[in-house]
Order: sequence, then C-alpha cells, then structure tokens
Amino acid sequence: MNLDTLLPNLGEWLRGTGPESDVVVSTRIRLARNLADYPFTGRATPAQKTEIVSKVKDAIARVELPFKLDYHDVPSMSVLDRQFLVERQLISRELAAVLEGPRGVAFDVKESASIMVNEEDHLRLQVLRSGFALDDAWADIDKLDDALESRLAYAFHAQFGYLTACPTNVGTGLRGSVMLHLPALGLTKQIDKVFRALQKINLAVRGLHGEGSRAFGDLYQISNQVTLGKSEQKILGEIKEVILTILQYERQARAVLMKERKQAEQDRVARALGTLGSATMITAEETMELLSVVRLGIHLRLIEDVPATAVNQLFIQTQAAHLQKLVGHALDGEERNAARAKYLKARLRDLGSHR
Repeated sequence: MNLDTLLPNLGEWLRGTGPESDVVVSTRIRLARNLADYPFTGRATPAQKTEIVSKVKDAIARVELPFKLDYHDVPSMSVLDRQFLVERQLISRELAAVLEGPRGVAFDVKESASIMVNEEDHLRLQVLRSGFALDDAWADIDKLDDALESRLAYAFHAQFGYLTACPTNVGTGLRGSVMLHLPALGLTKQIDKVFRALQKINLAVRGLHGEGSRAFGDLYQISNQVTLGKSEQKILGEIKEVILTILQYERQARAVLMKERKQAEQDRVARALGTLGSATMITAEETMELLSVVRLGIHLRLIEDVPATAVNQLFIQTQAAHLQKLVGHALDGEERNAARAKYLKARLRDLGSHR
C-alpha cells in the first residue's frame, strides 16, 4: 500500500457518525503484548528484533484476521511519512522517533486496526471506532488478539497476567481511550474541575496525539492508566461510566450557551468560518481552535451547510505532514501556514460554506 493513496480520505473513525458523535469523536482500544522467550524491545538485540518482526509478519499472513492488514517497514520510511502516520493515529510518536532497529506497523485500508511492532512492547494492537463505541472496539480487538495468539506465544504470567515493558500495563495490557470534543466546558470555565476529578480516579487526560501532546481545538483523550488487578470488562466499565458523566456535563454546558448567549455563539461561528475561508496564512493551532468553534456550531445547529465529517477530517488534513504530502514537497513554517490557508479556502469553497 502506497501511503499517498491514504491522502484523499481519512479513516472511518473520523466519519463523525458513531454513537454520541456530537461530543465523542472516536474510541480507541490498545492491547500491549510481548512474545515469550524474548527480552522486551528496549533490551532486545537487533537480531532478536528482526526475529520478532518476522514472527509477527508470518502470523499476519497465515492466520484469519478480522481485518486485512498490510505491513509497512518504518525504518525505510522518510521522516515525513512517519509523521504522516502519527497524524493519522496509526503509529506513536515514539515509534516514529526511533532512528534504527527493525520495527514496523500493519494496518488496514480503512485505518480501523493497526499493530505496531517493536515499539515499547513487541506488539501494540489498536482498534479505532467512530463515536462512543467501547464495546464494539473491544469485540474487534479481542478477535484480533485471539487470532494472533493462536500463532504467537505471548509472555503471560499466571498471577500477573500479560507481561509488559511498563508496569502500569501489566495484567490485561488494555488501554481504553475516548477522544472528546469539549468546547462548552471550556467556555463555561468548568473544564479544569472535570479534569481534576478525573486525575483523582487515575484516568489520564491528553491531547489529540496522546501522551505529551497539548489539547488544541478542545480535543481531549481520556484513558485508563492502570490495568493490573482489573478485568477487561471492569476497565471498560469504569471508562464508560466516566465518559457518560462528562457527556452529560458538556451537553448541559452547551444548553447554557444556547440559552444565555446564542447570538454571541452565532457570531463566533460566523467569524471562525470567515477567518478559515479568507486567511492567507494560518497556524495549525489557530486552525484547530477555529475548527473547534465550527464543530460546536454544527452540533448546536447554528450552521447547516458544513458536514461534521468534513470538519473532523480537517483537524487531521491541515497538520504539517499532510499538507506537505498534499503539495508534494517539504515546506518551512511560513510556507506551511500559507499552504494551510490555501487548502482551507479551497475545501470550504467546495463545501459551499464560504461565499
């Protein structure tokens, strides 16, 4: 699969039609797995890492998987292609940053499932779904995991469960993550209170690209931090309960905005569309903040001629690597800002939203 073929469209997880999609952008479940009889990736030799890659590729080719996965060798990729896959949520920034050593990623054409090989753990399985779909994502990744385990011998301890490089993943190895769009909680000054409550119950809050990333565009990933001593259903149940509460808070805050400052919100949305459709230079951060305003306007029904799916996609398509692949060459900071503005203007014109 040529990565350039991914450019015109984005994964199904961004289509904006899943359950509770007015607030929940996507659901992701990851499983950390390691092969028995091999050291963790950080201690493995290049030869051992090569063997791990070979075993995983063989398993992908030989077992019947719920997804058709194509394997891509990360070391042979350009820096731009690696960053492109980070922006698509298909590989981690950590996997992209390693400059040498056998490693890779396998994913399907719909970008619903991926397997990182030789990241922190030998395997990092991932399933992405649009909207709030923890149960469906779990069902998919459980099938994927079972299929691989029929051919691969996982490192497993009778008392501790699946063994992982990071102690917080030991046990189930499961990390559930839900990406939320929470602009109204921010506007009503309630967001910090919500996040303080989340930290007290050991849930992590991160930005669009996970650990270490900032939360631009009012997009936040909420995920569990500890797996030891808890079953998969227990972990998912705890995440589900918290997300449903945050959904309620965000919708209540949106109702307050519509009751107390509807006209001001209409003006804010119109100004955001105006800037996105007329700017000649615009940064990624400003773009995400303005797209956040537009996305809120769509779900408050303040505008009707911009599909939510298109806005979801623009959050990703206006990032640095995507822009450079769209124009076909490297761009410096100012050139990216100009290219981003030009791309936004063209997309909004095509959507009929900016006249």
